[in-house]
Order: sequence, then C-alpha cells, then structure tokens
Amino acid sequence: MSEHNDDSFRDMNMKQKVGTVVGVTLFIAVVLGLIIGMYLFGMAGIFELLGIQYTSVWSLSIFVVSFLILASIVELFSKPISGLITERITGKFEVLFIQFSIQSLSNWLCLFIVDVFMSSITFTLRTGFIVAILLTLLEMAFEEKENKNES
Repeated sequence: MSEHNDDSFRDMNMKQKVGTVVGVTLFIAVVLGLIIGMYLFGMAGIFELLGIQYTSVWSLSIFVVSFLILASIVELFSKPISGLITERITGKFEVLFIQFSIQSLSNWLCLFIVDVFMSSITFTLRTGFIVAILLTLLEMAFEEKENKNES
C-alpha cells in the first residue's frame, strides 16, 4: 500500500465520479441518521421519565428534527455571545455557569418555539426547563469530551 492515489475528481471517469458522490452522500446520510437517532431515542427516554405524552413516533420524530434545526440556528448566535461574555472572566466556575445558563436558555427557547407550533407534544413550563437542563448537561458533557480528545 505504498502507492498513494492522487487522482483528482476531474481526472476520474464517470463511474468513479458516481461512486464517489454516492459514497460521500451515504456517509453524510449515515452520520445525520445517527445524530437524529441519538436525539430521538434520548428525547423518547427523557419524555418517558418525565411523563410527557406524544401522539405518535412520527410526531416525536418531527419534534426532534425541528428542534435540531432550530437549535443549530440559535446556537450560531448563542455560542459566540457566550464566548464574548466569558472572554475576560478568569474563574472556571463562573465561566461554566454562564455558558451553562446561556445554553440552557437557548435550548429552552428552542423547545418552547417547537412546542408552540406542535399540538401533538405539550410541555409544561417546569418540564420544559427540566428537558432543557438535561439536554444542556448532555451537550456540555459530550462537548467537553470532544475538546479533551482534540488537545
């Protein structure tokens, strides 16, 4: 395996191009499916623990996908705001608390917005906060693990 294949996409024949595009598309679909599946089963578990009712698996799936899309958009703004606020703070606990608070509030906002538009899942204010806090704890735990692996 000492030879390295340096063929560019332009130099490939049509069969190789189609195979490459299909392979990359399948890879992306599998990764997105795993992410959505983890959120789907995680939300189903959290909903079961908290006694939150939903009408069908499809309504839960739509809820999770809508939440992921909205949370991704909101996170584009909340992460930089959190970084700017905590930039000059030296205390590790204070930084963690501020980041946790901002991320929890943004998760709650996303849950609330999706809940307003869906009648098949209904949150109380209390359960919305609990779900947002649990999601934030899980996100921060996985985020911290990723940061440790990168360094």
